[in-house]
Amino acid sequence: MKRWLFLIVITILSIAVYMYGLKAAGKNNQPIVFVPKTIDKQIEFWQVVEQGVNAAAAEMGSKVKVVGTDTEKDVDGQIRMLREVIAMKPKAIVLSALDFERTVPIAHEIVKAGIPLITVDSGLKGGISKSFIATDNVEAGKKAGEALIQTLPNRGQIAIINFIKGSSTSIERENGLRSAIQRDTGFQILNTYYSEGSSEKAYDITMQLLKDYPDLQGIVGLNEPSTLGAAKALHDWKKPGEIKLIGFDSSMEEIGFLEEEIIQAMVVQKPFNMGYVALKTAVQLSSGQKVEGRIDTGSEVIWKTNMYTKPNQKLLFPILDKRP
Repeated sequence: MKRWLFLIVITILSIAVYMYGLKAAGKNNQPIVFVPKTIDKQIEFWQVVEQGVNAAAAEMGSKVKVVGTDTEKDVDGQIRMLREVIAMKPKAIVLSALDFERTVPIAHEIVKAGIPLITVDSGLKGGISKSFIATDNVEAGKKAGEALIQTLPNRGQIAIINFIKGSSTSIERENGLRSAIQRDTGFQILNTYYSEGSSEKAYDITMQLLKDYPDLQGIVGLNEPSTLGAAKALHDWKKPGEIKLIGFDSSMEEIGFLEEEIIQAMVVQKPFNMGYVALKTAVQLSSGQKVEGRIDTGSEVIWKTNMYTKPNQKLLFPILDKRP
Protein backbone atom coordinates (compact mmCIF):
# COMPACT_ATOMS: atom_id res chain seq x y z
CA MET A 1 0.00 0.00 0.00
CA LYS A 2 2.80 2.38 0.91
CA ARG A 3 4.55 1.55 -2.36
CA TRP A 4 1.44 2.43 -4.38
CA LEU A 5 1.05 5.66 -2.45
CA PHE A 6 4.70 6.50 -3.14
CA LEU A 7 4.23 5.82 -6.87
CA ILE A 8 1.12 8.04 -6.97
CA VAL A 9 2.98 10.90 -5.30
CA ILE A 10 5.95 10.51 -7.66
CA THR A 11 3.58 10.48 -10.66
CA ILE A 12 1.78 13.64 -9.51
CA LEU A 13 5.10 15.41 -8.90
CA SER A 14 6.40 14.32 -12.32
CA ILE A 15 3.28 15.66 -14.03
CA ALA A 16 3.58 18.95 -12.13
CA VAL A 17 7.25 19.33 -13.09
CA TYR A 18 6.43 18.47 -16.71
CA MET A 19 3.60 21.01 -16.84
CA TYR A 20 5.79 23.67 -15.24
CA GLY A 21 8.49 22.90 -17.80
CA LEU A 22 5.99 23.27 -20.64
CA LYS A 23 4.81 26.57 -19.22
CA ALA A 24 8.39 27.86 -18.82
CA ALA A 25 9.31 26.66 -22.30
CA GLY A 26 6.26 28.39 -23.70
CA LYS A 27 7.24 31.63 -21.99
CA ASN A 28 10.81 31.32 -23.26
CA ASN A 29 9.52 30.84 -26.80
CA GLN A 30 7.45 34.01 -26.62
CA PRO A 31 8.93 37.04 -28.38
CA ILE A 32 9.86 40.38 -26.91
CA VAL A 33 7.50 42.91 -28.46
CA PHE A 34 8.95 46.23 -29.61
CA VAL A 35 6.41 49.06 -29.95
CA PRO A 36 8.03 52.14 -31.55
CA LYS A 37 6.25 55.47 -31.92
CA THR A 38 5.53 54.61 -35.53
CA ILE A 39 6.33 52.00 -38.18
CA ASP A 40 6.33 54.71 -40.88
CA LYS A 41 9.24 53.72 -43.16
CA GLN A 42 9.81 57.36 -44.10
CA ILE A 43 11.06 58.19 -40.61
CA GLU A 44 14.62 56.88 -40.59
CA PHE A 45 15.11 57.37 -36.84
CA TRP A 46 12.75 54.51 -35.98
CA GLN A 47 14.19 52.30 -38.69
CA VAL A 48 17.63 52.68 -37.11
CA VAL A 49 16.25 52.01 -33.61
CA GLU A 50 14.74 48.80 -34.99
CA GLN A 51 18.11 47.85 -36.49
CA GLY A 52 19.61 48.12 -33.01
CA VAL A 53 16.80 46.01 -31.54
CA ASN A 54 17.27 43.30 -34.17
CA ALA A 55 21.05 43.27 -33.78
CA ALA A 56 20.77 42.73 -30.01
CA ALA A 57 18.09 40.06 -30.50
CA ALA A 58 20.28 38.13 -32.95
CA GLU A 59 23.25 38.38 -30.60
CA MET A 60 21.25 37.17 -27.58
CA GLY A 61 19.18 34.53 -29.36
CA SER A 62 15.87 36.26 -28.65
CA LYS A 63 12.80 36.56 -30.85
CA VAL A 64 11.36 40.02 -31.53
CA LYS A 65 7.99 41.11 -32.86
CA VAL A 66 7.56 44.74 -33.98
CA VAL A 67 4.12 46.36 -33.88
CA GLY A 68 3.24 50.02 -34.17
CA THR A 69 0.91 52.68 -35.50
CA ASP A 70 1.21 54.31 -38.91
CA THR A 71 1.61 57.79 -37.42
CA GLU A 72 3.04 59.30 -34.25
CA LYS A 73 -0.24 61.02 -33.39
CA ASP A 74 -2.36 57.85 -33.07
CA VAL A 75 -2.31 57.54 -29.27
CA ASP A 76 -5.60 55.61 -29.16
CA GLY A 77 -4.28 53.20 -31.78
CA GLN A 78 -1.15 52.52 -29.74
CA ILE A 79 -3.23 51.87 -26.61
CA ARG A 80 -5.46 49.39 -28.51
CA MET A 81 -2.37 47.70 -29.89
CA LEU A 82 -0.83 47.36 -26.43
CA ARG A 83 -4.01 45.70 -25.15
CA GLU A 84 -3.64 43.12 -27.93
CA VAL A 85 0.03 42.65 -27.06
CA ILE A 86 -0.85 41.95 -23.40
CA ALA A 87 -3.11 39.11 -24.58
CA MET A 88 -0.10 37.59 -26.39
CA LYS A 89 1.74 37.27 -23.03
CA PRO A 90 5.13 38.25 -24.50
CA LYS A 91 8.41 37.77 -22.68
CA ALA A 92 8.73 41.56 -22.34
CA ILE A 93 7.54 44.79 -23.97
CA VAL A 94 9.84 47.58 -25.19
CA LEU A 95 7.65 50.65 -25.59
CA SER A 96 8.07 54.17 -26.90
CA ALA A 97 4.99 55.89 -25.49
CA LEU A 98 3.12 58.30 -27.72
CA ASP A 99 1.70 60.19 -24.76
CA PHE A 100 3.35 60.87 -21.40
CA GLU A 101 0.05 60.62 -19.46
CA ARG A 102 -2.59 58.89 -21.59
CA THR A 103 -0.49 55.73 -21.98
CA VAL A 104 -0.09 55.32 -18.20
CA PRO A 105 -3.25 53.19 -17.52
CA ILE A 106 -2.36 50.59 -20.18
CA ALA A 107 1.22 50.55 -18.86
CA HIS A 108 -0.18 49.65 -15.43
CA GLU A 109 -2.12 46.81 -17.11
CA ILE A 110 1.12 45.51 -18.63
CA VAL A 111 2.84 45.50 -15.23
CA LYS A 112 -0.20 43.92 -13.53
CA ALA A 113 -0.11 41.12 -16.13
CA GLY A 114 3.44 40.32 -14.99
CA ILE A 115 5.05 41.41 -18.27
CA PRO A 116 8.41 43.22 -17.89
CA LEU A 117 8.13 46.74 -19.32
CA ILE A 118 11.01 48.78 -20.76
CA THR A 119 10.50 52.27 -22.21
CA VAL A 120 12.73 53.67 -24.93
CA ASP A 121 13.04 57.25 -26.26
CA SER A 122 9.76 58.45 -24.67
CA GLY A 123 8.85 57.64 -21.10
CA LEU A 124 5.75 57.62 -18.91
CA LYS A 125 4.56 59.76 -16.04
CA GLY A 126 5.38 58.11 -12.74
CA GLY A 127 8.30 56.02 -13.97
CA ILE A 128 6.25 52.83 -14.38
CA SER A 129 8.77 50.92 -16.50
CA LYS A 130 11.66 49.06 -14.91
CA SER A 131 14.15 50.85 -17.16
CA PHE A 132 14.04 53.92 -19.41
CA ILE A 133 16.59 54.08 -22.25
CA ALA A 134 16.76 57.43 -24.02
CA THR A 135 18.59 60.60 -24.87
CA ASP A 136 18.66 63.14 -22.06
CA ASN A 137 16.15 65.28 -23.95
CA VAL A 138 16.38 68.33 -21.70
CA GLU A 139 20.13 68.40 -22.31
CA ALA A 140 19.62 67.79 -26.04
CA GLY A 141 17.18 70.73 -26.15
CA LYS A 142 19.78 72.92 -24.44
CA LYS A 143 22.31 71.89 -27.09
CA ALA A 144 19.87 72.98 -29.81
CA GLY A 145 19.44 76.33 -28.05
CA GLU A 146 23.18 76.84 -27.71
CA ALA A 147 23.61 76.04 -31.42
CA LEU A 148 20.95 78.64 -32.27
CA ILE A 149 22.71 81.26 -30.12
CA GLN A 150 25.97 80.50 -31.93
CA THR A 151 24.26 80.70 -35.33
CA LEU A 152 22.37 83.95 -34.66
CA PRO A 153 24.78 86.44 -33.05
CA ASN A 154 22.26 89.24 -33.69
CA ARG A 155 19.40 87.20 -32.19
CA GLY A 156 15.88 88.12 -33.46
CA GLN A 157 12.55 86.34 -34.04
CA ILE A 158 12.51 82.55 -33.87
CA ALA A 159 9.88 79.83 -34.10
CA ILE A 160 9.81 76.35 -32.58
CA ILE A 161 8.39 73.46 -34.60
CA ASN A 162 7.70 70.69 -32.13
CA PHE A 163 6.08 67.36 -32.96
CA ILE A 164 3.51 65.63 -30.70
CA LYS A 165 1.91 67.62 -27.91
CA GLY A 166 1.94 65.51 -24.74
CA SER A 167 4.92 63.35 -25.65
CA SER A 168 7.57 63.38 -22.90
CA THR A 169 10.28 63.75 -25.54
CA SER A 170 8.70 66.85 -27.07
CA ILE A 171 8.04 68.43 -23.66
CA GLU A 172 11.60 67.88 -22.42
CA ARG A 173 13.31 69.05 -25.61
CA GLU A 174 11.31 72.26 -25.68
CA ASN A 175 11.97 72.87 -21.98
CA GLY A 176 15.71 72.46 -22.57
CA LEU A 177 15.63 74.69 -25.65
CA ARG A 178 13.74 77.46 -23.90
CA SER A 179 15.96 77.33 -20.83
CA ALA A 180 18.98 77.96 -23.08
CA ILE A 181 17.59 80.83 -25.15
CA GLN A 182 15.31 82.61 -22.69
CA ARG A 183 18.34 83.75 -20.73
CA ASP A 184 19.13 85.95 -23.73
CA THR A 185 16.72 88.89 -24.03
CA GLY A 186 17.66 89.36 -27.69
CA PHE A 187 15.44 86.47 -28.80
CA GLN A 188 11.73 86.80 -29.48
CA ILE A 189 10.03 83.39 -29.50
CA LEU A 190 6.97 83.66 -31.72
CA ASN A 191 5.23 80.45 -30.72
CA THR A 192 5.42 76.68 -30.63
CA TYR A 193 3.90 74.91 -33.65
CA TYR A 194 3.17 71.17 -33.78
CA SER A 195 3.89 69.11 -36.88
CA GLU A 196 2.19 65.99 -35.44
CA GLY A 197 5.17 63.99 -36.67
CA SER A 198 4.45 64.94 -40.31
CA SER A 199 7.09 66.55 -42.52
CA GLU A 200 4.28 67.75 -44.80
CA LYS A 201 2.62 69.62 -41.95
CA ALA A 202 5.99 71.05 -40.85
CA TYR A 203 6.49 72.26 -44.45
CA ASP A 204 3.09 74.04 -44.42
CA ILE A 205 3.78 75.57 -41.00
CA THR A 206 7.13 76.91 -42.18
CA MET A 207 5.73 78.33 -45.39
CA GLN A 208 3.05 80.17 -43.41
CA LEU A 209 5.68 81.49 -40.97
CA LEU A 210 7.76 82.82 -43.87
CA LYS A 211 4.73 84.69 -45.23
CA ASP A 212 3.51 86.01 -41.88
CA TYR A 213 6.82 87.01 -40.31
CA PRO A 214 9.21 88.75 -42.75
CA ASP A 215 11.64 89.40 -39.87
CA LEU A 216 11.91 85.73 -38.90
CA GLN A 217 15.55 84.87 -38.22
CA GLY A 218 15.56 81.27 -37.05
CA ILE A 219 13.64 78.01 -36.68
CA VAL A 220 14.27 75.01 -34.45
CA GLY A 221 12.80 71.64 -35.51
CA LEU A 222 12.61 69.25 -32.57
CA ASN A 223 12.50 65.92 -34.41
CA GLU A 224 13.25 64.43 -37.83
CA PRO A 225 9.93 65.18 -39.66
CA SER A 226 9.72 68.69 -38.16
CA THR A 227 13.27 69.48 -39.24
CA LEU A 228 12.88 67.94 -42.67
CA GLY A 229 9.63 69.77 -43.44
CA ALA A 230 11.14 73.09 -42.37
CA ALA A 231 14.27 72.46 -44.45
CA LYS A 232 12.23 71.68 -47.57
CA ALA A 233 10.23 74.88 -47.11
CA LEU A 234 13.38 76.97 -46.69
CA HIS A 235 14.82 75.32 -49.79
CA ASP A 236 11.70 76.14 -51.81
CA TRP A 237 11.70 79.70 -50.46
CA LYS A 238 14.85 80.09 -52.55
CA LYS A 239 16.76 81.97 -49.86
CA PRO A 240 18.94 79.17 -48.48
CA GLY A 241 20.91 80.12 -45.40
CA GLU A 242 19.09 83.41 -44.88
CA ILE A 243 16.91 81.95 -42.13
CA LYS A 244 18.86 79.69 -39.79
CA LEU A 245 17.56 76.21 -39.02
CA ILE A 246 18.64 73.98 -36.14
CA GLY A 247 17.27 70.46 -36.25
CA PHE A 248 17.19 67.02 -34.68
CA ASP A 249 18.21 63.57 -35.95
CA SER A 250 20.02 62.64 -39.12
CA SER A 251 18.04 61.20 -42.03
CA MET A 252 19.77 61.10 -45.42
CA GLU A 253 17.72 64.08 -46.60
CA GLU A 254 18.66 66.07 -43.50
CA ILE A 255 22.34 65.32 -44.13
CA GLY A 256 21.94 66.68 -47.66
CA PHE A 257 20.38 69.87 -46.31
CA LEU A 258 23.23 70.21 -43.81
CA GLU A 259 25.74 70.00 -46.66
CA GLU A 260 23.76 72.67 -48.56
CA GLU A 261 23.76 74.85 -45.40
CA ILE A 262 19.98 75.02 -45.32
CA ILE A 263 20.29 73.28 -41.94
CA GLN A 264 23.03 74.88 -39.86
CA ALA A 265 23.33 72.22 -37.16
CA MET A 266 21.62 69.00 -36.05
CA VAL A 267 21.37 67.49 -32.59
CA VAL A 268 21.99 63.84 -33.42
CA GLN A 269 20.92 61.05 -31.10
CA LYS A 270 22.20 57.48 -31.08
CA PRO A 271 19.16 55.49 -32.21
CA PHE A 272 21.03 52.26 -33.00
CA ASN A 273 22.49 52.18 -29.49
CA MET A 274 19.09 53.07 -28.07
CA GLY A 275 17.43 50.05 -29.68
CA TYR A 276 20.35 47.73 -28.93
CA VAL A 277 20.50 48.64 -25.23
CA ALA A 278 16.69 48.53 -24.85
CA LEU A 279 16.42 44.99 -26.22
CA LYS A 280 19.41 43.79 -24.21
CA THR A 281 17.89 45.31 -21.06
CA ALA A 282 14.53 43.62 -21.79
CA VAL A 283 16.26 40.23 -22.10
CA GLN A 284 18.09 40.77 -18.81
CA LEU A 285 14.91 41.85 -17.05
CA SER A 286 12.87 38.92 -18.36
CA SER A 287 15.51 36.51 -17.04
CA GLY A 288 15.30 37.99 -13.55
CA GLN A 289 18.44 40.13 -13.64
CA LYS A 290 18.65 43.60 -12.11
CA VAL A 291 18.75 46.47 -14.61
CA GLU A 292 19.51 50.18 -14.46
CA GLY A 293 16.46 52.39 -14.03
CA ARG A 294 17.71 55.11 -16.40
CA ILE A 295 20.22 54.81 -19.24
CA ASP A 296 21.25 57.93 -21.19
CA THR A 297 22.39 57.04 -24.71
CA GLY A 298 23.72 60.57 -25.42
CA SER A 299 23.56 63.12 -28.24
CA GLU A 300 25.98 65.23 -30.29
CA VAL A 301 25.71 68.53 -32.18
CA ILE A 302 26.84 68.14 -35.77
CA TRP A 303 27.69 71.05 -38.06
CA LYS A 304 28.85 71.02 -41.66
CA THR A 305 32.35 71.80 -40.38
CA ASN A 306 32.57 68.64 -38.25
CA MET A 307 30.28 66.22 -40.09
CA TYR A 308 33.17 64.45 -41.83
CA THR A 309 35.05 63.41 -38.68
CA LYS A 310 35.14 59.65 -38.12
CA PRO A 311 33.02 59.65 -34.91
CA ASN A 312 30.37 61.86 -36.52
CA GLN A 313 30.31 59.77 -39.71
CA LYS A 314 29.44 56.76 -37.52
CA LEU A 315 26.56 58.71 -36.04
CA LEU A 316 25.30 59.97 -39.39
CA PHE A 317 25.61 56.60 -41.12
CA PRO A 318 24.85 53.88 -38.51
CA ILE A 319 25.58 50.30 -39.60
CA LEU A 320 24.13 47.00 -38.48
CA ASP A 321 27.29 45.56 -36.92
CA LYS A 322 27.82 48.62 -34.71
CA ARG A 323 27.78 48.05 -30.94
CA PRO A 324 27.54 50.51 -28.05
